[in-house]
Amino acid sequence: MRGIVFALFGGAFITLQGVANSRISQDIGTWQAAALTQLTGFLIALAVLFFVRDGSWQGVKRVKPIYLMAGALAAIIIFNNVTAIHRMGATFTISAVLIAQLCMTFLVDSNGWFGVVKKKMKLPQFIGIGMMVAGVIILKF
Repeated sequence: MRGIVFALFGGAFITLQGVANSRISQDIGTWQAAALTQLTGFLIALAVLFFVRDGSWQGVKRVKPIYLMAGALAAIIIFNNVTAIHRMGATFTISAVLIAQLCMTFLVDSNGWFGVVKKKMKLPQFIGIGMMVAGVIILKF
């Protein structure tokens, strides 16, 4: 149950961040908004780290270097979300983002990428993604 709550909060905050970044970018520019968002996110994460202290920096040595670049993807995410919101609006953008996330997660799970345990995808998963795509198409018209 707690996982669902965290997922719902994560989804809500991703949406709020996208809409806020879109608004910020109108005043200062898209890449500036991405940089500002990354900076404020880093500062908040660093502040929380000082209070929580739930891990160890020594573990960084065991992480594959390519995975250490994952944070850089956030700049690309922010740029794409902001640009899409400007062109299509928040609702349609977030709908498309959710489908893209599901499709990419589908590939990660079914191929076992990043050390994830491979999962066999069955008809219900394909139907679910198809229903979401149909829902977005209906939403657009």
